[in-house]
Amino acid sequence: MGLLIAQSEGSLDSVSGYDLAVAGAEFNVAVGAARLSHRVTYMTKLGRDPFGQRIIHVLTANGIGSEFVTWSDDKKTGFMLKSRVSEGDPDIFYFRAGSAASTLSVEDVEKIQFSEYTHLHVTGILPALSDSTREAVDLMFDKAREAGLFISFDPNLRPQLWPSQDVMVQTLNRLAAKADMVLPGTAEGKILMGSDDPKEINAFYLQNGAKAVVTKCGGDGAFVSTKDEEYMVPGFKVETVVDTVGAGDGFAAGVITALMEGMPLKEAVRRGTAIGAIQVMSRGDNEGLPYPEQLKAFMER
Repeated sequence: MGLLIAQSEGSLDSVSGYDLAVAGAEFNVAVGAARLSHRVTYMTKLGRDPFGQRIIHVLTANGIGSEFVTWSDDKKTGFMLKSRVSEGDPDIFYFRAGSAASTLSVEDVEKIQFSEYTHLHVTGILPALSDSTREAVDLMFDKAREAGLFISFDPNLRPQLWPSQDVMVQTLNRLAAKADMVLPGTAEGKILMGSDDPKEINAFYLQNGAKAVVTKCGGDGAFVSTKDEEYMVPGFKVETVVDTVGAGDGFAAGVITALMEGMPLKEAVRRGTAIGAIQVMSRGDNEGLPYPEQLKAFMER
């Protein structure tokens, strides 16, 4: 989706200008994985408008495949406003209801040759957009599992996009049960299953069917559970937090790419915490996502 970032601090209705960028949870993960030299294909639906064209340009610039990007002739590309803050989380306002992406459907999923891929990553934002996107994500999970793909799922709660909290909780927990790996945060656990304790969150999703659960604990790192073991992976020290948005997506990109490279889960999560730390030191949702040499230097410092 399009992203307009306030050029100065203040409420969204008081600032005098915005900078144009591209964002979106799955988009950020795609950028992070592509910058680490992985082949990535991105799926969405765009409007025939400047935001849509900008997204295609950024996908191309990052070497991300766009063969599953489709176009709507009557719907516009969604976008959001994001405030500029010196510390803490920025304010965000979405313009995504009725967007082109909200019309993604099972027909779009049917076009994907899942056997050509090894991994599927989805967040809870796409199924929030409409009934048709919820059906599409369900089919996506089913087809990916049939084809033997590893499925990672980040609940990525955005309550303002859902018709109700009950629908959000039921849908996200149902999808998490279909995933191989679930990547919640502690605050998300509180809403989704009633606890912000990483051990309890992980136990809940393991019991529901996940093979691995990695709960993000902010600057403290991440708590990992499988059926055989559980452990804490500490975070990397960050001196100045510039923008927290996109850190979880960077974390996911790190974990996913490391697993695709055959790394043990503990090392994969360590890479994830490193990329999350790098991202919070940069303004914007994906601008700080590192290339291999930058990641190596940060992790070896």
